[in-house]
Formats: sequence, structure tokens, C-alpha cells
Amino acid sequence: MAETNAKSEAWGWIKAIVIAVVLAFIIRTFVMTSFEVRGISMVPTAQDGEKFIVNKLSYRFGEPDRFDLIVFHATEEESYIKRVVGLPGDTIRYENDELFINDEEIDEPFLEEARLAFSGQYTNDYEFEETVPEDHVFVMGDNRPKSLDSRSIGPVHEDEIIGKVGIRFWPLSEFGFME
Repeated sequence: MAETNAKSEAWGWIKAIVIAVVLAFIIRTFVMTSFEVRGISMVPTAQDGEKFIVNKLSYRFGEPDRFDLIVFHATEEESYIKRVVGLPGDTIRYENDELFINDEEIDEPFLEEARLAFSGQYTNDYEFEETVPEDHVFVMGDNRPKSLDSRSIGPVHEDEIIGKVGIRFWPLSEFGFME
């Protein structure tokens, strides 16, 4: 009798472990994943070494919104975190340190802290104009002078988007939902 109970208990543990592994795989593959920031391209919004939970479902059922923080495949080896600035069909222009979308000047309050840290022009007078193709978004880092983004790598195809940044979970002192 004791042998039957031991086998039953062992089988119960095996089933529980297999279910947990399968659920973890499904969640990580289809629902959410973690992402660690590497570099300073998103300072002050996201610092080097901070960790986030990325919602992979958000764009399966909807489109990115302007100013969403997203993670995308930049290359086969690297993924980046950036801010969506332009949507399909938008004309993006940077001139005299100001962002224009479809010829309308855009207020970017999330850049104020970074701009205060710099003297002179924040973007080093980087000027460009580009129209975002269909099925793409135009992304920029919040640390505009130090960001490798759509200004140099081009617009990001929607198939390369991993998901929307949802929660900062590391460091614990900064834990919380991202706007």
C-alpha cells in the first residue's frame, strides 16, 4: 500500500512539473517576456540594467499607439527598447531640436529631464524628414543624441515588434507600470 501511495505521489509531482513547464513555455512564447535594457538610448525613461515585462499580446489584437514603449528585433542577435514616434503614413520631421509629425509640432514632455541635462541643442541639430511606410513604425530613443533608432536603422516593420513595455520590475525600488 505504501508503495502505491509513493508511486501515486511521484506521478502527481511529475504531472505538476510537466504542466508548469508547458505553461511557462506558452506564457513566455505567446503572452509576455522579460527584457533588460542595455545602453543609454532611453535615459531617463529606462536606465542601463533595468528590467521590464513586455506584453506580447498587446499588438496581436491592436496597433501600436504614438509614444508607446516597445521592444523589437533590431537584428537577429539584438532587441531594442524605443518609443514609437511615427505611425504608418506619418511624415516625421526633426528640425531645430523639435519633432514634427505631419507638419504639426509635437510636445514631448518625457524628454524634459534629459534636455535639462544638456546645454545647447539636445539632438545636436540632427535634422531629417521621412514618411513612415505601411506596416512600419518610426521609433526613437529618449536620449536622442545617443540613440540608435529609426533615424539610422530605418522604420521598424510590425513583424519585428516583440511587444509593448508594461512593467518595470528591476530594480525593485523602481517597480511599477510604464505609462
